[in-house]
Amino acid sequence: MGEFFAKDYSGAPFQLFGTPHLIALGVVLLVNLCLFYWRDRMPERVRRGFRYGVAALLIVDELAWHLWNLSIGQWTIQTMLPLHLCSVFVFLSAVMLVTKSYAIYEFAYFLGISGALQALLTPDAGMYGFPHFRFFQVIVSHGSIVTAAIYMTVVEGYRPTWRSLRRVALWGNLYMVGVGLLNALIGSNYLFIAHKPETASLLDLLPPWPWYILFIEGLAFFLFMFLYLPFALRDWRQRAAAEQL
Repeated sequence: MGEFFAKDYSGAPFQLFGTPHLIALGVVLLVNLCLFYWRDRMPERVRRGFRYGVAALLIVDELAWHLWNLSIGQWTIQTMLPLHLCSVFVFLSAVMLVTKSYAIYEFAYFLGISGALQALLTPDAGMYGFPHFRFFQVIVSHGSIVTAAIYMTVVEGYRPTWRSLRRVALWGNLYMVGVGLLNALIGSNYLFIAHKPETASLLDLLPPWPWYILFIEGLAFFLFMFLYLPFALRDWRQRAAAEQL
C-alpha cells in the first residue's frame, strides 16, 4: 500500500498510450457512451444520484491530490493553487452538477471538455504509472470533468448557443490575462502560459514561447467550433425543415 502513495515510486513509469493508459481512456469512453444509451431510461432519482456521485468524486479526488502533495512536501503556491483550467473545472463542474447551473455549463462544455480531453490524452502523471495513486487521480479527475459536461448535455438536455461561445471566449481570455499577471508575480506557470510544461504534452509540437500561446488560441477556436458543430447542424436541419412547411 505504501508504494501506491510513494513519492519515490519504483514501479513502472507512466507510458503515454501504453496499455494502462489506453484501458483508462476506454473506461472513460465507455462511461460516456453509456450516458447516451441510458439517457432516456434514467429516472429522476438515478439522475440525482449520478450527479451527486460525480460531484463528490470530483471533490474527493481533488482533495486527495492536495493531501498527497502536502504529505510528500510538494505543495507550493507556485504549483498547487486551483488555477489551471482543469483544477478550476473540478470545482465548477461539481457545483454545476449539484445546482444544475446553465451559466457554469456553458463554460464546462467548451473549456472543461477541451482542457480535460487534452489532459486525458497527455496526462501530467510524471513518472507515476499504473497502479500508483497519481495515475488513477489524473484519469478520474479529468475523466469526470468530461463526463459532467456530457451528462448535462445528453441526459439533462442542456446545450450551448452562439452567445455561449462569445461569453466563453471573452471570459476565458480575461481569465488567462489575470493568471498571466499572477504568474509574473509569484513565479508560477498556471495555464502553462509562462513556459511549456515539463512533461510531454501537445504543446511540445508548437513553436517556442510566446508564440505557442497564439496557437493555443487557434486550437481552442477549432475545438470550440468542433464541439458546437452537432448543435449547429441540428439548428440548420430544423430551419430547413421549417422552411419547407
